Amino acid sequence: MEKDNAQLTKTIIISVLVLVGVIVTIDLAYIYYQANFNQYALPSFCSVNELVDCDGVARTTESQFLGVPLAYWGLFLYSFIIMLLSVDVLKKFPLLKFLEVFKNKFHYIASLGLISFTISMILLCVSLFGIHKICVMCAVTYFLNLLIGFVAVRGIKGGFIGAIKQSWLDFVDALKPIPYRVAFVLVMLCAAGFLGWTYTTAIFSPSLKSYRALGEFIEAKTNKYAVKGNLLGSDAEDAIVVKVYSDYMCPMCNVFNMMIHKLVTEFSNVRIEHHSLPLDQECNPFLRQPFHHGSCDMARYAEAASKQGKFWEVNSLFFEQKPQSEEEIIKLLKESGFGLDMEQLKKDAANPEIMVQIQEDIKSAVAKNQMGTPAIVIGDKFEMGIPRGGYPVLKKMVKENGGKPKHKFF
Repeated sequence: MEKDNAQLTKTIIISVLVLVGVIVTIDLAYIYYQANFNQYALPSFCSVNELVDCDGVARTTESQFLGVPLAYWGLFLYSFIIMLLSVDVLKKFPLLKFLEVFKNKFHYIASLGLISFTISMILLCVSLFGIHKICVMCAVTYFLNLLIGFVAVRGIKGGFIGAIKQSWLDFVDALKPIPYRVAFVLVMLCAAGFLGWTYTTAIFSPSLKSYRALGEFIEAKTNKYAVKGNLLGSDAEDAIVVKVYSDYMCPMCNVFNMMIHKLVTEFSNVRIEHHSLPLDQECNPFLRQPFHHGSCDMARYAEAASKQGKFWEVNSLFFEQKPQSEEEIIKLLKESGFGLDMEQLKKDAANPEIMVQIQEDIKSAVAKNQMGTPAIVIGDKFEMGIPRGGYPVLKKMVKENGGKPKHKFF
């Protein structure tokens, strides 16, 4: 009787913890969807700053495993634990008789709790030292998983080691009957097929798909295609003009900057025309709240550098270094080795004509209903953000608009 009461108490406590876990992971799944599939989504409540940023974590490739979002894996874990808690009732149904192989449910739950918590600690290290962002809602599930494991392991001989050992012995014993062994193999094949599909298509993970398309540019620390001067591409009058709108504080604009530099190495009649779109209230009158502070100063100095024929090298330097203030900009350019006349550069950067030019670029972007970066205009086609499919799709767009490949086999 006392043993039954202890088992009932454990079942109730674990059920409550699992219910909380389901609610949290559903919320995480929603945050993941909004961050990856809704470009107009507002920041979630747990995106507080640069470090505590659930949305930022959700947009990384680390937020998935084998193409499946980690939140979905969490839902699967909690669903499986619910099944284990209910196994004594479920196995009484004829169609679910196979569930009789689960003989020691609390051993399995304790093992799952420990394993999931161990994985959680690995993910926490990735967040802290790899992504440099923390998802507080994810941290809640880490704590829940540990609690579930501790509640389940109470009363089990040998603690977690005993639970894992018994779980393994039960697993081996369950596979002894040939029908169960065949069924297990079929389930594993179906699971492998499904995970193979999710991983190769990245249907649930836009970040994984983008990484594959942009991997060369995302991993690069410097722009190996960088050019010098004010001309990027062909100077022919009939060249295909690709207008680029960018912000020096925009993370993906650096990636796109490398892409357009590579683009002109593969086409003979393409010219890149740069337009500043700093999302900084200092020079952008259309912003209602602070955003990319410092991007306006960089835009001014990049335009000023063009008067000395140094636009594109300064452009690439700003994307790579992202100086945070005018003092840092001046120091960086002074030490760059570009041979700039710094006194003249500072005068040109302060010239009101430079600000007028930047604001004209901003107005032309707003006229196209564009207030995000990067963005491109090729012919009559306007594209917001990096084209889906990455560099191959960008090349295709250029080719469709009359771009001529330099190489025969393109």
